[in-house]
Amino acid sequence: MKMQRFKASLIALAGGLLLGGCMQPGGQLTANAPIKGVVENGTAERFQKIAGATVWLIPAADVAAMAKTPVVIKKDSVNDEPLEDNLNAHRDRYLHAKTNARGEFDFSSVPAGNYFVYAEPGDATHLPGGSLTRKALNTTELAAKPVTVKLSGNTPAGATYVGTSDCMECHDDKEHFKQTMHRLGIQVVGKPSGLQDYSRFPEVNKGLNKLMAGTTFWFHGYDGKRSFDKYLISTKAPADLASASFTATFFKDSDGKLKFRTSNLRNPADAPRVYPVDAAYGGGVYKQRYLYRVGANLFPFVQFNQLGDDSFADRGRKQWRDYHSDWLFSEKTNKLTDPSKEKSFEKECASCHYNGYSLTKNAAGAYIASSATDPNGEMDVDGDGKLNEMNMGCETCHGPGSAHKAAKGLAKFASIVSPNKLAAEREVMICVQCHSRPQGYLKNDQPVNAANQMMLPGTSRNAFLKEFTLREDAAKGSYWADGLHSKAHHQQGTDFIKSSKYRNGTQLVACSSCHSPHGDAKFAHQLTQDPKSTASCTTCHTNKVDLKAHLADKAKCTVDVSKVTCNSCHGTKTMQSGAGMGKGLVAADGKNYWMNDITSHIYDVPRKDNKGVKGVAANAAMPIPYTNACGAACHDVKKL
Repeated sequence: MKMQRFKASLIALAGGLLLGGCMQPGGQLTANAPIKGVVENGTAERFQKIAGATVWLIPAADVAAMAKTPVVIKKDSVNDEPLEDNLNAHRDRYLHAKTNARGEFDFSSVPAGNYFVYAEPGDATHLPGGSLTRKALNTTELAAKPVTVKLSGNTPAGATYVGTSDCMECHDDKEHFKQTMHRLGIQVVGKPSGLQDYSRFPEVNKGLNKLMAGTTFWFHGYDGKRSFDKYLISTKAPADLASASFTATFFKDSDGKLKFRTSNLRNPADAPRVYPVDAAYGGGVYKQRYLYRVGANLFPFVQFNQLGDDSFADRGRKQWRDYHSDWLFSEKTNKLTDPSKEKSFEKECASCHYNGYSLTKNAAGAYIASSATDPNGEMDVDGDGKLNEMNMGCETCHGPGSAHKAAKGLAKFASIVSPNKLAAEREVMICVQCHSRPQGYLKNDQPVNAANQMMLPGTSRNAFLKEFTLREDAAKGSYWADGLHSKAHHQQGTDFIKSSKYRNGTQLVACSSCHSPHGDAKFAHQLTQDPKSTASCTTCHTNKVDLKAHLADKAKCTVDVSKVTCNSCHGTKTMQSGAGMGKGLVAADGKNYWMNDITSHIYDVPRKDNKGVKGVAANAAMPIPYTNACGAACHDVKKL
């Protein structure tokens, strides 16, 4: 209630300025100005005019006011969609105009100020938002010449997935998409698909190669209180052999396929079991896991940490880590067992990996996932004799492509989603649905609706939360003690919507503002700028080009700026995916704060007195900047 009153008072002030004009220094009121423009789709050369669209002018001051309130992650939140929430709350007072038959709109008099230009189509053929929703423009800029608002098409009802190969036939300039981990994540062992190019990741199968060469793992020291890594795992017998439950031996069989054999160390009479390993997933970014088959389903087993080291005491930072081996052995009966069908990869994980995911349960109780059929796909996942895409495809972000493929001429523009023409908050949702940790209708981390399907691109955040989630985001245990910063991995989106990048009165940022979805950038993590340089930030923050002056102003720091970048402080790695990035610096108390490997997308600078750090054991505390370049270059950690 307090937040709403605070927001209302700020918006009322902004509204007064909107209706009465802007007061300039000296008390002189600026003149109003007319604004004209057109709403269309397509490119600069080929386009369709869009009649019946409503163009809204959303005051930047209102968005800035919202940004001062803590974002609330829940269904029907009033402040987690910077443009749509403001528009829904203030339609009665925002200036708006409707396009005529030629797609033209006209504001006869607009008070001086800064606005985000937002368009709502009059039908379902296009999606709301438009190309002028990302940056606030002042009245002078808008009035200088007729403006053009480009809208994205929408996924037509009944459209189906055609597969990435079909898309590439026309869009061969996007071939580098095949080199991204979004396309490479899951691979059939020894058989990369025609849609996978691993040339950028020469070390991707460092772990898989060790298994192919033959490896035996000992699982010991069972701890039922842990989550997915209940066992300690080692490649040699533990000193206390009585603590070992079973072994798993990986080997390349005479048929050329990778398999592993489980052997019961507690009960030699219990017959060993052999499982084929059909696929590996990951390996390009910090870790790799392996998918073995039991009947119709796949299950994940064993994690290889690319940067792991067995000299590290932390079990999660060694080279190999247990991953759900408790599904293969019962500590109650001391017998080997098969995993439950309820734990299958198809039911628990696949929705964020497969292009065009859907799920059904067959008569035998197995969960059968399906995805886009593609002649260059990775595997026949649904048993219909045709290859499917086990990874993200073009349609994951652009929507099912059958109608787009069949459309002729200008009609093609209205039959496919163009994320860069959506408001940033809708484009962000395409990524955030998986780079967050909501609970979907399968009552796990998969964000699927009651029909076991993922959202279509262009869906609003609120529609996603209402139709695809039972729990809107991560549970308490996935955050650090401050309740703000993410602790669990793949929560970059959870962080991002809390950041000033997502809500501000100047420029609304989407994931693609820094990352190249198609993989045509040469830097790690598909970044368009080198994260080891200030250019990754100063491209937009042009007033922070002088890093030395910025450090002196914000941190009273006189460090040699050649030793740090913006990310040294603003890119704190609060989340761990693989083994992390190694040891940090030893503080005055002799404790070592380890470095994690996933960057917080809040972009703040956590302080050592943060609740997630202060009074928390070193191996359980949220990482803070002095574990990174700040500590090495500036802070005297012995005084911290």
